[in-house]
Amino acid sequence: MKDFISMLDITKEELAELLETTAVIKEKQKRGEIFQPLKGKTVALIFEKPSTRTRVSFEVGVFQLGGHGVYMDTRGSQLGRGEPLKDTARVLSRYVDGIVIRTFGQERVVEIARYSKVPVINALTDEEHPCQVVADLFTIKEYLRKFKGLKVAYLGDGNNMCNSWLIGAAMTGINFYAATPEGYEPLAFYIEKAKEIAKTTDSEIVITHDPLEAVKDADIVYTDVWASMGQEEEAEERKELFMPYQVNMKLLKHAKPDVLFMHCLPAHRGEEVTDDVIESCRSIVWDQAENRLHAQKALLTKLIK
Repeated sequence: MKDFISMLDITKEELAELLETTAVIKEKQKRGEIFQPLKGKTVALIFEKPSTRTRVSFEVGVFQLGGHGVYMDTRGSQLGRGEPLKDTARVLSRYVDGIVIRTFGQERVVEIARYSKVPVINALTDEEHPCQVVADLFTIKEYLRKFKGLKVAYLGDGNNMCNSWLIGAAMTGINFYAATPEGYEPLAFYIEKAKEIAKTTDSEIVITHDPLEAVKDADIVYTDVWASMGQEEEAEERKELFMPYQVNMKLLKHAKPDVLFMHCLPAHRGEEVTDDVIESCRSIVWDQAENRLHAQKALLTKLIK
């Protein structure tokens, strides 16, 4: 694995190893053990989209690993004035030891990686959010100690989270049910790839428009915002369309009694999830958010030498 710009960049074996490294790194931090494999290293952090968890977890992660993060946004760099991505990639890779980028189109990350001589990590695009899925899988392993045979129900928009989750679930043997309104399904490319991978792990990949079918006997119920960044103008229209997919206590009664609730955050309480669900004992969103830090430290450790 040279770069991590898609869940498809990692093999099943590499994913398992990455999750093991995440556990080791988290335990080191809990013990207060100094672990600095990035000492003397510098990482460029390019953020063309707003961020809380992703930016802070990467900045803190680079620092805790002994490295130095250089934050860049479009207003404070030549990217905002139209410098070609390939020029930025060529120059940055002569200055830094790794590039983390959060941007719009997936093709922007692909181009950066094509011209960069150092590892590139996708910190979110409109098409994928692989770093989040690695942290999510680690969180599930912490709580349930396994993947094989678990049922994850994803409700809402078939967005970047859903695309990346399709691949992560198929790789680990998780049965993944995505319930979306018609016309808001995940991309066909990821559905097809997930179903191909699922043949090797006996995972079920199901796309449905029925939230009850997805949630029935689920071990985990997962949701995300209904309108992602760049879709703000559609927010009101989406609210009415997506309301049947809201995760509330009534819906959770169709899942297993010990179901866990996950959300990649930020949450729009009262829309995709009700306040009583996200604040309940079934919610593990805060551990999930913390694990972004540990999972990304594992990625940085694996990629940057």
